[in-house]
Amino acid sequence: MNRPETLLRPRVPSPLQEVRDDRFARHGITLLLKRDDLIHPDLPGNKFRKLVLNLEAAAGRAVLTFGGAYSNHLRATAAAGRLLGFPTVGVVRGDELAHRPLNPSLARCAADGMRLHFVDRTTYRAKGSSEVLEGLLSLFGDVEVIPEGGSNALAAQGCAALGRELRGQTDVAAVACGTGGTLAGLAAGLDDGQRALGVPVLRGGFLGETVARLQEQAFGGPAGHWSLDERFTFGGYARTTPELDAFAADFEDRHGLPVERVYVAKLLYALTALAQEGAFAPGSRVSAVITGTPDAPAAPSP
Repeated sequence: MNRPETLLRPRVPSPLQEVRDDRFARHGITLLLKRDDLIHPDLPGNKFRKLVLNLEAAAGRAVLTFGGAYSNHLRATAAAGRLLGFPTVGVVRGDELAHRPLNPSLARCAADGMRLHFVDRTTYRAKGSSEVLEGLLSLFGDVEVIPEGGSNALAAQGCAALGRELRGQTDVAAVACGTGGTLAGLAAGLDDGQRALGVPVLRGGFLGETVARLQEQAFGGPAGHWSLDERFTFGGYARTTPELDAFAADFEDRHGLPVERVYVAKLLYALTALAQEGAFAPGSRVSAVITGTPDAPAAPSP
């Protein structure tokens, strides 16, 4: 049986692109863009890296996973099911959505063959409990369960390849964080002299514990050097401000890179602010992992 990685034909290693930006150059810093958004047209960025080992583990069985109404993870899973020929189930937060027309993101999931199952928000918050999982398994039978955002031990192991691709190429590798799996793997894959920086896009201060737990599960303990800077959530997931929108539009104009707003804009803003603060030593090479594309429908504020 061919492995999912062989069948999907990803573009790995993803390109590493240097950009000339005076906001970094004036501090002696080289800014690099790790173009994971170019890995695969249907599973861009960390979505491919997080899913590939999970799909191997599923071995063709149906996959059940979780997400909100605008989840990139749900769309990537549905696309993988279409491309590789296995059934997918998406457990969607918000039972009120079951009686409304599907938004473009969920419509794409359905078009790719995903069976959508809407649950109320209380049930969704308890999605990891044995009671909720047993109920889902009784409905959908023998399925491979992948958590929200795809972040589990296999996802972290898959994302370690990202760190390995950056060995010898950068001093700091930075990534925007939602559920922590990419950062956990990125840090593990880097060399000892490199460090990973995570920029959370959600409020709550929980991500450090999550990353540590994922590394324990994936690698048996702490792996690599990593830290978090939680100052750049701009109010929370999928929220933005005029300042952030203006920054993203300006970055697009400067460098010709379409900037995804939910994750990538916050990452690039954070790195620009940190350069101004002197957080990176002169001569440093700083890589921003571009984890997604901006062509997805914009998510509303929760």
